[in-house]
Amino acid sequence: MSACVLFHFPFDPGSRTARLALGEARVEWSEVLVRPWEAGCPLGELNPSGMPPVVQTTEAGKPLTLCEPAAVFGWLEDRAKTPFLLPADPGERAETRRLVTWFDRRFTDEVDAVLLHERMEKPLLRLGPPEARALREGREALRTHLAMLEALATQRDWLAGRRLSQADLVAAAHLSVLDYFGEIAWQNWPGLKTWYMKLKSRPCFRPLLSDRFQGLQPSAHYTDLDF
Repeated sequence: MSACVLFHFPFDPGSRTARLALGEARVEWSEVLVRPWEAGCPLGELNPSGMPPVVQTTEAGKPLTLCEPAAVFGWLEDRAKTPFLLPADPGERAETRRLVTWFDRRFTDEVDAVLLHERMEKPLLRLGPPEARALREGREALRTHLAMLEALATQRDWLAGRRLSQADLVAAAHLSVLDYFGEIAWQNWPGLKTWYMKLKSRPCFRPLLSDRFQGLQPSAHYTDLDF
């Protein structure tokens, strides 16, 4: 087993963020799949919030537990000899942090908490079928966020500027889950689609394409690198 162990749920955007970051850094890791809503989930003893992702590793010979994406990003940045996923340019660093926070707050609250609750959490928790009103509201919020991201993807090489950053991995993690459930009409967002294809072509992204949600096949283009 690798000295780096990731506890994660495959369709949790935060977990996908950690997988992308570890993959981009070429850190070897083994995995423990968790279901945080179930009794006895090991996350309760690892992270006070009880949420994934959690990375267990060692640093200077001492055990180190990293709880949630910000801690994983920080650890990877600290161990890199040059700026890794935080650009050297102060403006781009600030923009990276703004976008990461945007996804952690606005996108999670307005999109994930609605669409992923209806499409993913309800089947897992056996809470009944999706509600049409909630789906409409979540999809309208998603369109608003995609319009913002489309403008950034059209104007810049990457979302925060000239180089790949934490913002791109966080965005890809969230959007990839929604894409699995067929919630993104990529033809309406050509700049963002080009950006997403660049992300999908990176080696760190490939493992995500093999994820499968019980009882539901992915959207037709989910595994296509050039769609």
